[in-house]
Amino acid sequence: MDLVDDKIERLMQAEINIRDAIAKLEQEVKDLKAKREKIQSALNDICLNMKVDGLKTKVGTLTRGIKTRYWTDDWGSFYKFMMEHEVPELLEKRIAKGCYEEFMANNPNTSIPNVQALQEFSITIRRNKANDNKESDDE
Repeated sequence: MDLVDDKIERLMQAEINIRDAIAKLEQEVKDLKAKREKIQSALNDICLNMKVDGLKTKVGTLTRGIKTRYWTDDWGSFYKFMMEHEVPELLEKRIAKGCYEEFMANNPNTSIPNVQALQEFSITIRRNKANDNKESDDE
């Protein structure tokens, strides 16, 4: 049984090590994205001052464009509008997991056509605090 226990502990430690490495890399990516945002802001300011939407240098070509995002602070009104105007396509095509599960729990005899589900086992390992000074219990 000791070989099995040792293997389990080694696999769990490997999972924790990988999780920690991923968290470190994710933080590095977050930091790089913040730096990138500052650089892009500075380049945008330069384009504004020069009154141009593009630049070409020996490093590459810069193109400045407009991105638009839409959101609502009042989902109730938005849903009402959507239903009144019959425009459900205003939303992205994705099933809201929590809402779907709640609906099905409240309507167990209802079958929604063409909905598929995938269930998979997941493993969660909590770090043994006595053996490690780290404070997170990430999955």
